[in-house]
Amino acid sequence: MTVLAITNNSHAGIASSFSPSSVAAARSRMVGPDILRSLAILLVMLVHLPLNATPGIFVNVREYGWLGVDIFFVLSGYLIATQLFKEATRTDTVDFKSFYLRRAFRIFPAFFVVLGLYILVPVLRDNPAMQPVWKFATFTVNLGFDPRDGNAFSQAWTLAVEEQFYLVLPLLVLLLYKRIGTVWVLGLAGTLTLAGILLRYAIWDMQVGTLVEAGEFRAAFATYLRGVYYPTYTRLDGLLFGAVLAAARFFKPELCRQYLPPKVTIPLGLIFLITALLCFMDRGPLAGQGIFPVFQAQLGAVLGFPLISVGIALLFCAMLDLEHVIARWPVPGVALVATLSYSLYLTHKSVFHVMRLIVGEGNLQGNVGFVVYLIASLAVAAVLWFCVERTFLHLRDRLLPSSR
Repeated sequence: MTVLAITNNSHAGIASSFSPSSVAAARSRMVGPDILRSLAILLVMLVHLPLNATPGIFVNVREYGWLGVDIFFVLSGYLIATQLFKEATRTDTVDFKSFYLRRAFRIFPAFFVVLGLYILVPVLRDNPAMQPVWKFATFTVNLGFDPRDGNAFSQAWTLAVEEQFYLVLPLLVLLLYKRIGTVWVLGLAGTLTLAGILLRYAIWDMQVGTLVEAGEFRAAFATYLRGVYYPTYTRLDGLLFGAVLAAARFFKPELCRQYLPPKVTIPLGLIFLITALLCFMDRGPLAGQGIFPVFQAQLGAVLGFPLISVGIALLFCAMLDLEHVIARWPVPGVALVATLSYSLYLTHKSVFHVMRLIVGEGNLQGNVGFVVYLIASLAVAAVLWFCVERTFLHLRDRLLPSSR
């Protein structure tokens, strides 16, 4: 996923919605976005946690841990778009070279270190088989991704979605930020959302639904993941609504204050989220088939993702407005988890796997297993952050002093 930190003085970049430059910067970071970032990575980790090491209180939450991905997408879309809007307004252009170099320094070092370990030390793989290395290296692993052909390091699909999106976003910002108004932005967002809905419906109807009707649920699940869940062109909702929120707050702050105050965005965001979850609860013929919970019936697959993204964007908008309130009661550990979130994202599945090999899965049950997995994951992530992430962020800041 992508990584940026929001500080009280500036919006930093999110090469994945996952982490900032240093723990020392944590005090100047905004608490609300860090809470969402921490929640997102913990949900992602929870959905990958072995069920026998999931405390009972989290078992039902685990079924919807994949929501962490959508939170990351909204955060990432908002933060990167805000960064680009600031630059375009200040300089009347976008420095493509600087933008992509900043992202490369943020994303590539830790990612390629972990990818290299997956390639060179197969015992670290959370699954024996992997997608082709070139797909990871080119950030196209999410396209045509069939988990039956190899599932190791599968979380990288979300990073691929973001990297592909950000190949296009700077150009769109440069071309459109002076040329279209509020109505056109909303119309474009609505058109892209509707196109995603229709595309997911068509893919389900022509590919997934046929297999479901034939009772081939496992094949239907894999087809759903490959055709609906993983591809960039079906998962743009979170990034899109994050960018729309950024445009609204950056270019039309007075309208946001007037029409989107917290007393509106909080209940409205909750309504969208609850409606989306109700859509995903309708599993239709899949009920009782033992299919992984992310594989829901058509209603959720088609409508759920945009509803979730709008809901998250509205709640995020409220958190930004209420930062002065939220900051008074900081949640212990949030800044640490947010700082380590990108490294956690890259390593947690491998850590879970290695811990099973070292300790034995039978000794990692219930609350004990949960705590051991959590501590081990944080420890490995801290090493990766300290040795790789922080080093290259410092190097980036020396080479590109204007980057944040």
